[in-house]
Amino acid sequence: MISARSKPYVWFAAALVWLASAAHAPAEPQQLDTIKDVYAKLYSCWRPPPASRANPMDITVIVSFNREGAILGQPRITYESANAGENDRIAYRIAVMETLQRCAPLPFTEGLGGAVAGRPFAVTFRTRKRPPKPEETRAWLIQKIL
Repeated sequence: MISARSKPYVWFAAALVWLASAAHAPAEPQQLDTIKDVYAKLYSCWRPPPASRANPMDITVIVSFNREGAILGQPRITYESANAGENDRIAYRIAVMETLQRCAPLPFTEGLGGAVAGRPFAVTFRTRKRPPKPEETRAWLIQKIL
């Protein structure tokens, strides 16, 4: 029988056991609930090849997923920077496929899984610096007279 005096120690021991078991339990991955979450997850997995192996370039892949977040079919590269050399293209194609392998299967919620199953995602990975956009000329605005 547990006395009233030893009760706090029992609760403390039970809490320690619970915390220890929770620390070893695998963490449930955060489920993706929006299209924005899907792109953020894919970009978080992106690791471009090092500059010593390939020059920076942009590359776009079209990929589809099933309800469970696994890759459906064969991903297709649909765009590569025009000025990229053949070695650069190969290095970036490998990096894209490694990214998809690293991320898949994506942890979709049931609703998102049903909504995106089989639909293509065009994902562009940019590693080149973009030239600054020229300021838009607004000819239709009336000039201010001082």
